[in-house]
Amino acid sequence: MKKAVIVTFDNFTDIDNFLAWDLLNRVKHRQPGFEVKFVGAAASHRSSNGIDLAMHAGLEECRTADLVFFTSGRGVRAVIKDENWLAQFNLDPSRQIICSMCSGALALAALGLLNNVPATTYPSAMEALKGYGVEVLEDKHLVTQGNIGTAAGCLAAVDLMGWAVAKLYDEQTKQDVIASVLPIGQGQVCLY
Repeated sequence: MKKAVIVTFDNFTDIDNFLAWDLLNRVKHRQPGFEVKFVGAAASHRSSNGIDLAMHAGLEECRTADLVFFTSGRGVRAVIKDENWLAQFNLDPSRQIICSMCSGALALAALGLLNNVPATTYPSAMEALKGYGVEVLEDKHLVTQGNIGTAAGCLAAVDLMGWAVAKLYDEQTKQDVIASVLPIGQGQVCLY
């Protein structure tokens, strides 16, 4: 059984969180036993648009996850300044797939996961990411190296989750998941 976690905090970006959630949950239709959880430092977190989201577990769940996804949003700038929040993580890119959407890359940088690893992020976070000494590839929507992946622009989550699913399972599972969300006429498949 494999497990993915979506690291969530207050003022997260709704589409980045929920698009990843939906895509990862589609994996279950091809890979029984796959588990997806929202994790955070509190029992619930509120999105930038006011949705209160109950967490399935605390941040300690990240330590045993096969895939750790950091969502984005205005709230990331607060949590990366919180030493207690950062101390909750003990991630290992040699055994875990670790990725981020847009400003979530700031969390990866704050955790030291982007040392000597190029990355991308949303334009409004590029200077902050460069401040960590990260080589920011400004013209790329998806940047991967080893088990680390970063994406920029909300709909880039489709490519990021596809990359992560292929690393977790295989190319066919990735293709099936991505095809299930394509517009009609573009190769869609039904997973339900």
